[in-house]
Amino acid sequence: MPPATTRLKDEPERPRLSRPARVAEEIKDWIVQEHFSAGDRLPSEPDLIERFGMAKGTIREAMRILEAQGLVKSRTGPGGGTFVHEVSKERARALLGNYFYFKDLTIKDIYQLRRVLEPELAASLAGTLSDDVLEQLREIVGEYSEPASTIDEEREQHVASLRFHALLAEQADNALLGFLIDFMVNMLSDLTVYRKLYEPPNVELWQRGAAFHLELIDALRLGDADTARLVMRDHMETAQKLMEGQEAEMQRRFITE
Repeated sequence: MPPATTRLKDEPERPRLSRPARVAEEIKDWIVQEHFSAGDRLPSEPDLIERFGMAKGTIREAMRILEAQGLVKSRTGPGGGTFVHEVSKERARALLGNYFYFKDLTIKDIYQLRRVLEPELAASLAGTLSDDVLEQLREIVGEYSEPASTIDEEREQHVASLRFHALLAEQADNALLGFLIDFMVNMLSDLTVYRKLYEPPNVELWQRGAAFHLELIDALRLGDADTARLVMRDHMETAQKLMEGQEAEMQRRFITE
C-alpha cells in the first residue's frame, strides 16, 4: 500500500488554499483554542504578524476573509479594533442558501428531510411551549382561517403557514435541529414565491394545512408527544403530495407557455 501521504493515481487532487486562506484557518483555530467569545477583542495587527510569522499583507487579507465569513468584525475610532463576532442565524442561512442556489432543489428534496425532522421536533416540544408561543401559533393560523380570494392573498397565506413552522423551529432545545428546520422552511418559502407554487389556488392544500396546524396546537398544549409526532408526520406527507402537484402544474404551465 502507498503511504498515507501519497496520492493515488486516479484520486483527484484537493484544491490548495491560498496563503491568506490558510492563515485565516489558523487564526480561526487559535480563536477556538484560546476560548475567545463573541465581543472579545483580538490582538493588534503587529501582534498577529508576530504570532503567525506572516507579512502584513497576508494577515490583512486573512482578516478580510474572516470578516467576509462573519467571524470577526472591525470597528474604527476610539475603542476600535477587531472583535470576535457571532454569525447570526440570518447570515448563516443566507450563506448556506447561496450554496444551494444553483442546485435546482425540488419539493421532494426538501420534504425528504422535513418528513424526518419535523415530527421529532413536534414531539420534543409537546408540553413545553409557553402560553405566549401557543397564542402566537394561533394568531398565525388566523391569517389563513379563510380561503384566499386573490392570488396575492394565496401567496401570503402560503408564506404565513410556513412561518408557523419557523416559529416552532425557534423553540427547539437542539440548536442544530432548529436551524436545519428553519433553513428548510425559509428555502421552501422562497421556492414557493419564486416559482409561483401558490398558483393556481389549491383549496385542499389550504384546508388540510390549517386543520393540521390547529390539531397540532392542541397536542402541543396538552403535552401529547405521540399525537404531535403523528399529526406532523401526516401533515408533512400530505403537504408534500399537494405541493408536488403544484410544482408539476407550474412546470406544465412553463412548457405550454
